[in-house]
Formats: sequence, structure tokens, C-alpha cells
Amino acid sequence: MTLRKRLDAGETLYTAWSAIPDPLVAEFLARAGFDAVTLDMQHGCHSTESVLRGVPAVMLAGKPAIVRIPVGRFDMASRALDFGAAAVIAPMVNSLADARLFAAAMKFPPLGERSWGPTRVLGLRGEKNPQAYLETANADTVAIAMIETRAALAVLDEILGIAGIDGIFVGPSDFSIAWSEGKRIDPGNADMLKGAADVAERTQKAGKIPCTLAITGEAARRFRDMGFRLIALGGDFGYLTAGATALLQASKG
Repeated sequence: MTLRKRLDAGETLYTAWSAIPDPLVAEFLARAGFDAVTLDMQHGCHSTESVLRGVPAVMLAGKPAIVRIPVGRFDMASRALDFGAAAVIAPMVNSLADARLFAAAMKFPPLGERSWGPTRVLGLRGEKNPQAYLETANADTVAIAMIETRAALAVLDEILGIAGIDGIFVGPSDFSIAWSEGKRIDPGNADMLKGAADVAERTQKAGKIPCTLAITGEAARRFRDMGFRLIALGGDFGYLTAGATALLQASKG
């Protein structure tokens, strides 16, 4: 079952978060039990080339790949889909214009303006009929807009109404900075979390997918209980550090 179908069926899924631009890391994360692996081009170290290499590594390990593109790089959204990504996360979608550009890059006509060029995706999917891919791609791919600022929150309902936007991703760190008007970064801020819960509820009511990132298991459970259904867990730098630290402590203890 595809990522989109699982989400549409109401499952809560957990994605690994990859900042290290090596396909071996992406592959190992895909084999570690996560439902998907996200390759981060915004704050992570991934490039176009590492996404080209990393997406197949994830897919050939049996999991869907997600790509977070850099701010405003909607052209990269189309390329990520051409490379085989099942979903794309666009950061800092702060206006209706941003959301429309993102949706246009993600969907083929008449819904959007995505250009035809399935560089890798047909081979990775084992699809021998390009027409079949054209007919299913808009429904199968997931366009996820990040809501991280007060400007974005003010037009959330309008963004949710755009055909081609399939999900909303709350970025807790940036959202907390916006919530405090630049005074604090606190992804655990109680008032901000109430705002995040409201975003999740409004997204669900619009028939779309609430998404977010959790640094700890406790935070992930809290977001799950709020109704978020695609939850990114930590990141590969943290996984390495936590694993190494635990092994050293166990050895020395």
C-alpha cells in the first residue's frame, strides 16, 4: 500500500529524518522500522545529487521516501517526484501565492503545472506504462505545506482549500519562535501546542493530513493524541549520538 493510501486510510505513520547525505544512511533508516524516510534539503545536508541517490536507497529497502525541499525551491519539488519521492514537504509556505506555486509544481495538469519527465520514478516503481503513471501520480503523491509563521496561520483555511495541497506540517521550533514574536525557541511551549492542536483539527476537518516533527517519544505521543498522522521522529545526527552514548554508558557502567 502506498504512503498516500495508508494516510488516507487513517493510519498514524512515523518517518525517519535524514540530514546526512549518504544513501547508506537512508537505506539503514528505511530498514530500521520507520514507515518512511525523509531526506532534508532545508536544514539537512542533502543536495539534488544525494536525493537522487537516497530516494532509490529508501525505496529499494521497501519504504517510501519523502523530501523536504529548500525554502521556495518549488522546482525541486517536481524533481524530487521525478526521482521517485512519494511526498514532498515545502517549508515556510507563508501565503496563498506560496501554496499555489507549490501545488502547481506537485501536480500534473489540469490540477497543476508539473512538467512531464519521470527521470527515475518509472523504473523504481516497475511501471512500464507511462500513461498509467500520468493517470495516478496526482492522487498518489503528497504535497505537504509547512505552517511555521503567524502569516501562514492567518491564511490556513485558505491554504487548506487549495486543490493540490494534501497536508499541513507544523514546524514546532519555528512555530514557537513566531508564537513568541521572536523571543524564544521552545517547541514544548504549552500555548503554542494549543495552536498546533488547532491546526491539526482544522486540517483534519478539511480532509487533509496533519503532519509534524517530534524530537522525543513523549512529544510524538502528544502530537499523535492531537490528531497528527505523519510524525517525523528526531533526526539521524541524534540517532547516532543516542546510540553511541547508550553503548558507552552501558559499557562503562
